[in-house]
Amino acid sequence: MTKHPLKFAAALAVLVTCSQMTAFGQSTEWALKMFEESSHDFGVVARGSDVQHRIKITNIYQEVVHIAEVKTSCGCTAAKPSQDTLQSLESAYIEVVMDTKKFTRQKDSSIIITIDAPQRAEVRIPISAYIRTDVVLEPGSVNFGTVDKGMPAERVIDISYAGRADWHIRDVENLPAYLTAELQEVSRTATGANYKLKMILADNAPVGPFRGLVNLITDDGSNPKVPMLVEGDIASDIVVNPSMVSLGMLKPGEQKTVNVVVRGKKPFRIGKVECDSDLNAFKVQVPEDEKIVHVLPLTISTPNGTGTIVEEFTLTIDGRDEPVTFKAFCKVVAGT
Repeated sequence: MTKHPLKFAAALAVLVTCSQMTAFGQSTEWALKMFEESSHDFGVVARGSDVQHRIKITNIYQEVVHIAEVKTSCGCTAAKPSQDTLQSLESAYIEVVMDTKKFTRQKDSSIIITIDAPQRAEVRIPISAYIRTDVVLEPGSVNFGTVDKGMPAERVIDISYAGRADWHIRDVENLPAYLTAELQEVSRTATGANYKLKMILADNAPVGPFRGLVNLITDDGSNPKVPMLVEGDIASDIVVNPSMVSLGMLKPGEQKTVNVVVRGKKPFRIGKVECDSDLNAFKVQVPEDEKIVHVLPLTISTPNGTGTIVEEFTLTIDGRDEPVTFKAFCKVVAGT
């Protein structure tokens, strides 16, 4: 395998021990440091639109972090964690949803996250939005669901406006390269207009989940942009299981082997396996034949020192332009 520098020391430096956290006393500063955002404003959104956001949380400490509860201060919002236990250096998301069907105009809320390990803390993250009543989306977002790699897909959104007869949608902006939009005016009345928006997913969309906002550009003077959520997941023709390989806790100089399964929809051959480090800690046995399922023995020989090792592997597949990746990690702890 080709080796490149692994930031082993940097990975150790980011970790903080629980004894260091006690310097904060009962404050929430240590917990707030784990969150990517301390507040979120959805801005001006259409009624009926799917208004969702993910607030990333990363455990930057050596100890395991446990989320005991996530609640909101207002019925206009709901929130839940993608998982409630985070190992050292592990990330998760607080999924936040604003209800734009039952509620309108300015709405302010807070997400309240209670953590009970390694010590107790309560983090409050303010959430706000202005839900306009004159623009309605049906359905509330463009959700492609799961689409096989190389397959095109289409979704249609109905857009209704009530307010003035000469209102128009001029354009759709912030589209990624693999999405195109076709806008059609369906009808117009003395008090508004109706449009159909077709979103087309190209067959060259990259593998993996995608999620983001596109903007409908209108001729409104005060609020010309109407944000709309677009999401989906491009399913790979080749899948690694598990995509994050845990080797557990090991002592310096210890060796361990686990099997990594690589599965395709048709027979394929793995040309080579490369990793990002020159630590010489990992070895992978690469099969030479072509088949639908490959089992790769992955062996780690831990170096001297203690800390967390995270390694990314890149598999080059014969006849396939895009490589396949997976990660492996372990904790090296002092022997007794």
